Amino acid sequence: MKLSTCLYQFFGAYLPHIKGASHNTIKAYRDAFTLFIPFAANRLKIKPGSLTLDHLTPDMVLAFLIDLEKTRKNTAVTRNHRMAAIKSLAKMIRFMHPEKKEVAAKILAIPQKRNRRRLIGFLYPDEIFKVINTVDLNQNEGFRDYCILLLLYDSGARASEIATLNLDYFNFEKKTLAILGKGNRYRQVELMPETSILIKNYIDKYRNKPKPAYRHRLFVNQRGKELTRHGIYRICKKYLTIALSQKRLNDLNPVHSFRHSCAVNMLARGGSAADVKNRLGHDNLQSTMTYLHLDLTRRRHIQKRFVNYMQSVITLDPKVEELKVAEKHASADEKVPEKVTEAKTAPKKKTAEPEASPVKEEKVAETEPSQAEEKKEAGE
Repeated sequence: MKLSTCLYQFFGAYLPHIKGASHNTIKAYRDAFTLFIPFAANRLKIKPGSLTLDHLTPDMVLAFLIDLEKTRKNTAVTRNHRMAAIKSLAKMIRFMHPEKKEVAAKILAIPQKRNRRRLIGFLYPDEIFKVINTVDLNQNEGFRDYCILLLLYDSGARASEIATLNLDYFNFEKKTLAILGKGNRYRQVELMPETSILIKNYIDKYRNKPKPAYRHRLFVNQRGKELTRHGIYRICKKYLTIALSQKRLNDLNPVHSFRHSCAVNMLARGGSAADVKNRLGHDNLQSTMTYLHLDLTRRRHIQKRFVNYMQSVITLDPKVEELKVAEKHASADEKVPEKVTEAKTAPKKKTAEPEASPVKEEKVAETEPSQAEEKKEAGE
């Protein structure tokens, strides 16, 4: 059986209709086989159309993975991603062609390569302050970039998730945003009032006129087309390069650093790991547990500075301010009864007789035995 026939079934039927894979997953798997097919044909010195399932051996797959690391300088993470695409094809072969299950079993038995886990590169609030300050709001796309940076930090969304946001995903009245994440799963996050106002102003005043095919997208570029994840990557890298040193940039992923900062910010404010998991859209809690190993002491000290800056720079909605004042009065009213009940239950102090200090008590305790001994001697 030709390998090309299996690939046609893999991309045409198995991934989109049977497995229900997302568009990004299909695209990533297609990139993997775009590299694997020419490599296997050159190694066997045959045409790509002549490849069969019998050529799909563990030796061929391992040689391809090693070539990725040596020739293309890919990391172990990228190698494992390519391996996942080939293993997914093997699962389809086992499912749709049971007579070739032995070939599939050998491919599925190939282990993943262990890799070093890098430190989480997140931004401190003072660094977020610097990055946001570098945006020139006088430029045509300045307000859009400002909105994207703050939304990345507030929502913790991925670059692909920001790029695929639609206008109807945003609810200004409830200050919520629906995000389509991995596995075609939606999640709803609550935004800060400042972020919601920024998005509303961007839509009403600063959003470029989109072309008909992209009128549903929230963020569009200068040509009226939707922003891609690569475009958002370039926007983040542009302002990070201006605000931070090159040494600091070596530890950061331009877009994912905002996502990590959102998670660390939630933990610094006392949020639970489950809250972080739901906001970031993690598949399991194990991915979220990584953030619990970070030292958040410095972040707690300088977090107030960032909050004060955001409140001073961004114009707040008067209704939001009224709600904040009402909340302060409500909290003050709640504290008064507590103080009254504490005053009632607290024991009354004797004003006439001041409390003796511990030192005096010790001295009295020391002198009492000596007086008793004197009386005893006098009696004798």
